Amino acid sequence: MLVAFSSVDKIFYTFLAAIGIPVDLLAILILSRGKCGLSSCTTRYLLAMALSDLFVIITEVILMQINHYYFPICFLDITPICSVNAVLRGAAIDCSVWFTITFSFDRFVAICCQKLNAKYCTVKTAAVVLATFCIFLCFANIPIYFTYEPESITDNVSWFCHTKPDFYSETGWVRYNWFDRFLTPLLPFALIVLINALTVRHILVASRVRKGLKGIDPNDYTEAEYIFQQVGIMLRNLSCCTNTFIYAATQSKFRGKIKATLSFLVP
Repeated sequence: MLVAFSSVDKIFYTFLAAIGIPVDLLAILILSRGKCGLSSCTTRYLLAMALSDLFVIITEVILMQINHYYFPICFLDITPICSVNAVLRGAAIDCSVWFTITFSFDRFVAICCQKLNAKYCTVKTAAVVLATFCIFLCFANIPIYFTYEPESITDNVSWFCHTKPDFYSETGWVRYNWFDRFLTPLLPFALIVLINALTVRHILVASRVRKGLKGIDPNDYTEAEYIFQQVGIMLRNLSCCTNTFIYAATQSKFRGKIKATLSFLVP
């Protein structure tokens, strides 16, 4: 059962990298030109999301998942290197998730808080918010580097990243692990549900008002647990790698730019 799932896992990540990289690069190209019918503030958020999504593909999908299947042992498995990649991978995923939150909150303010809209939904505010979250999330993931120890040492070279036993028992590490889980995905999940629910509620209330005005009526896992965990990771990575393109593709002018770019690249 696990062998069959590993084959599915391998195909999934290969396909995700093959699709995700050109899709995110295309989104970055179009958004950076700033001529896709979006406000400068919205464009700034989507561009940051696209860059973080691309970084997730590089660190998580290619350097982690695909490397595991196609190159079981390579220089990326040297302990210091895989420890650094773990930090970069965690920071990329966190940025992808939280940039989506900041974008959703910006849209919530634009739609539901007209008095705050003019002050908050600006390019300057977007730059400050994105930079603040990026710096904080990068620093928040640095401790991950120190959670690993070599699995083996060959010719004075440390290989692979094995989680230190103290990580599961020492009070400081246990608290950090809970903080990391709270930071992503528990708090973001709660926030995205809350923000979207409030936004939808505002839209529905405004719609009912308009209709009223018109006179209209209103670690040790079983196989099943392991597969469940891996499916969850796959879905998370799929979301992180493609969410920017999905958001932007809802805009007609953005879709028009995609068609124009593709027609130029493919005569």
